[in-house]
Amino acid sequence: MPNFSSWRSDLPASIVVALVALPLCLGVALASGAPLFSGIISGIVGGIVVGLLSRSPLSVSGPAAGLTVIVLGAITALPTFETFLLAVVLGGMMQIAFGLTRSGLLSEFVPSSVITGMLAAIGLILILKQFPHAIGYDGNYEGSFDFLQTDGLNTFSTISHSLGRALLPGAMLIAGLSLIFLFWWDKARPKEGLLKFLPGPLVAVLIGVIGNALLGVVAPSLQLKPTHLVQVPVAENLSGFLSFFRVPDFGAIANPLVWTTALTLAIVASLESLLSVKAIDEIDPRRRTTDKNWELFAQGGGNMVSGLIGGIPITSVIVRSSANVDAKAESKLSTIMHGLWLLLSVALIPSLLNLIPLSALAAILIATGYKLTKPALFAQRYAQGWTQFVPFVATVLAILFTDLLMGIGIGLVIGFAFVIGRNFRPAITFACEGHDCLIRARRNLYFIHKYELQRELNKVPDNANVLIDLSSTSYVDLDNVDIINAFIKGAAYRNITVVVRGDIAERSAPLINAPLSQVRYA
Repeated sequence: MPNFSSWRSDLPASIVVALVALPLCLGVALASGAPLFSGIISGIVGGIVVGLLSRSPLSVSGPAAGLTVIVLGAITALPTFETFLLAVVLGGMMQIAFGLTRSGLLSEFVPSSVITGMLAAIGLILILKQFPHAIGYDGNYEGSFDFLQTDGLNTFSTISHSLGRALLPGAMLIAGLSLIFLFWWDKARPKEGLLKFLPGPLVAVLIGVIGNALLGVVAPSLQLKPTHLVQVPVAENLSGFLSFFRVPDFGAIANPLVWTTALTLAIVASLESLLSVKAIDEIDPRRRTTDKNWELFAQGGGNMVSGLIGGIPITSVIVRSSANVDAKAESKLSTIMHGLWLLLSVALIPSLLNLIPLSALAAILIATGYKLTKPALFAQRYAQGWTQFVPFVATVLAILFTDLLMGIGIGLVIGFAFVIGRNFRPAITFACEGHDCLIRARRNLYFIHKYELQRELNKVPDNANVLIDLSSTSYVDLDNVDIINAFIKGAAYRNITVVVRGDIAERSAPLINAPLSQVRYA
């Protein structure tokens, strides 16, 4: 259950997250080929339903850009949108099954350098993708993370393309004033009093709405047109509003493509959610840890509800979640309330929402992106050494020049390569003084250490007294035990006395089956 004692911090944070989520919900739905309101539905469900079910204090769920290609392909291939909704419901059920099989534990094996690289990459993408919106070019949908775009441009060429078109001074003025205020407010925000709860992004939105209205009075030529404002579907009455909701076509349950789509959505959405939740745990000021298996259950429940009422698939989303952290939220009450604000606003004041300039929202996202990718983060990883810095930078570049999931995959491969490389560093030391020799394992011995162990044992001369020190290990692979066995057996023919030290040696004693006269345990 939400922690109502933290409402003073969670209330303003929820408003910030709702402002960030609104254009992203619409943008992801547009890119997915789904009805615009289906993105709003999944944002509401991600806030209320997943917020209630999840044990993550700060993660915020909603429609994700990482699923747009899959969703667009599925909606195109399936007979109707209602058939696609059935696949969303089934995918949610599969996610619950993943949680029951404890699949969430897989996320714990992701190197921290890859997680921080993902956060930094998303920060850079937010800045690069939102810059065109800030200067008045709204050719791409909000929430796009892919490098290659459907219009033939990419992240960088879109910037030059937008600069080559007629810039909108009104949009630039609103974005500039909003950015100046946001960065100033971060430093000038009072530590005490009611003003400390005033969310900067809310003021930025007011700057945009009031500023655009003033431009209509003093400089009509600079006023932003509706195409550069938020465009929430507006219903004329209650029945019209209810018509935005859809129900799945359960008659298509036997369609094999429905099940294939459901499985694809379940796997990709689960991966994205687990990585997002792990990343948010990393930047949680309190360093709280989320139960990843339960998170799969929460995400699955959210997708089932979303599909049942007409929403597109849900995942935990870094952009919303990082905005939640940045807004000083303390509990999941912020997540739930943001879903309530989305529901109430689209039901009661959609026309007012449609007065918000996209350039003001772009300024909010640019400020959020900067906080995710501050230069100090790169300096910190560099100071930790190449084994941390290289996977970090590789993840940033891979996500920047491909897409979120592919980039993370590339980062994982490089990160694991460094992990394996660290394990290939010498694990065994050898020293001899006269006829007294020492072979010491500095850490656990696995299959990959077989050659190294055999090489060091081969250095032991005849007539030696050798100490095999395993006291620093808690595990010795059976292949390595076999090598030690073989050495001890041969020691009798070379007049070598063997002493094995360490608890692991005692546990492995039944396996070390050489004559007891040739080996003892210390």
